[in-house]
Formats: sequence, structure tokens, C-alpha cells
Amino acid sequence: MQTWNIGEAKITKVIEMEQTWPGVAVIPNANPKAVLEHDWVLGPFANRDDGRIRLSFHAFCIEIGDEKIVVDTCAGNDKVRPSFDALANLDTDFMQKMTEAGFGPDDVTTVVCTHLHVDHVGWNTQLIDGAWHPTFPRAQYLFGETEWAHWRVEPQIYGDVVGDSIQPCIDAGLAELVQSNMQLNDAMWLEPTPGHTPGHHSVRISSEGEDAIITGDLCHHPIQFELPEWSSEPDVDKPAAIEMRRKFAEQYCDDHTLILGTHFGGPSCGYLRPMEHSWWLDSEGFADIADDLQGE
Repeated sequence: MQTWNIGEAKITKVIEMEQTWPGVAVIPNANPKAVLEHDWVLGPFANRDDGRIRLSFHAFCIEIGDEKIVVDTCAGNDKVRPSFDALANLDTDFMQKMTEAGFGPDDVTTVVCTHLHVDHVGWNTQLIDGAWHPTFPRAQYLFGETEWAHWRVEPQIYGDVVGDSIQPCIDAGLAELVQSNMQLNDAMWLEPTPGHTPGHHSVRISSEGEDAIITGDLCHHPIQFELPEWSSEPDVDKPAAIEMRRKFAEQYCDDHTLILGTHFGGPSCGYLRPMEHSWWLDSEGFADIADDLQGE
């Protein structure tokens, strides 16, 4: 498993699944010809031969002091997902890998959801005897208050995501509705990055002079740093999401903030570098542990 050390914080990436997808399935402008024109993404983040993008579904698991924090819980097993066949009725070994990483059901102290889309809340719960129960019974689940206010009334096109992945945590008394600038501990806090969804937030880590930020779905693929105007299909407010990508890249284009992409395949990370009128993600020197990928 890929790991990073940010001061006292140890971050582990636990993959639910990683595949190559046609870019247009997520980012309508990312057709093969267009992707192949951007050499820096080829290899680490997209196929050199056909321009398919590398897309990963993974959790970032953070150990700091006595805390074990999971950021986003992927798609989950056994979920009924109309209109999203790639995430429907999964049967993966994700929780086995989580346990091997030291983040088993009884180990996790906090679950942070950057937003409440289907592929970020799935392992909040698991199916036991025909009912949905919190996967991490000793954890506090942090849901954005603005995000919850939106999705509790918004029609759900991918099945009963609220009913199977969010409401059971609330009913169990494990959920807390939080502001998107919440301080989690001395080294971690939420940072508002709305646009993709109304209450979307990213997660900052800063410890002993080292810095990182977990993007969430601020962007689905690194090519969107070079081309922030390439909207993701699921962006709820596309103009706001475009502006937020630009603002984020301007703020974190430095030599010390590690960018950790929630859906970035391959190395999943890098440092933002300036280029003419925009930015690119420099992943040189980071491990790539997913060379043999299945297509979707």
C-alpha cells in the first residue's frame, strides 16, 4: 500500500478499485485525442496508447497520535445503484485491506466524508442480516451540515444513498453535522471547497513543517489543473467548481504542499507546478503501484 509521512501524520491509501475509464465518462471534454495532447499525464495518470484515464476509488487513512481517521469510504459492497453499474452490488475485499492497514471496524476513531456522493460514503455502512449498520461502530462520522441539508431533499439518481449509507450512522448516534472549516485536531482541519457539491470540503494536514491536502472531488483527474474549465459531469455547480479549481491551484502551487487526489490513479499525488496560464501535477519520484489495470 502507498503511504506518506507528513510530520507526525502517517497517511495510507487503501484502494477499493482502480481502473482505466474513457475520460468522457467523467469529464466530457476528456476524449482520447484531447488527453493524448497532454504528455505530462501520460503514464502516471492516463494510458499512453489510447488516452484512457486512470481512475481510482480509495480511502485515505490517517494515523496521528491516538487517532485513526478515514477520509471518504468509497462505494461499498452490496449497494443497489441504478444508473451506476460500475458501483452496483460490489463484492470487494476492501475491508480486509483496511484491517491489514490497521483501520479495521473497531480501530477507526473518525470518518470524514468530503461530500455525500455515492462513491464517498459507501463503506460508512455494511449489510448485516438484511439491514445496514455502521461499519465503524466506535467512530464519529462527520458530515458537512450544508452538504446534508442539500442531499437530504435532493432526488437521488443512484439509489437510496441516504438510506443505506448515511441515515444508519445518524440513527446509531454516531454522526455529527459540522461546518466545512472544522478543526479536527492540532494537525488537521477541513477547508471549504464548494462547487462540485454545495458543502464540499477538502482535508488539510500540517505537521512539523510538512503539508498535504486531500482534494476530495474538487477535481477528478490531474488534467483538470491544467484545464480547470474541463468540468466533471457530476459537478453540481459547474461555474463554481471551475473557479474553485483555479483558486485551489493558485493557493497550493508551491514546493511543499503534497496534493493527494481522491480519484487520482497511479501515484495519486504530486506537487502543483506552474505552466503557461495554468498548472500541472508533478508526480515524479512517487510510487506507482497500479500498473496492471482493468478497463471499465
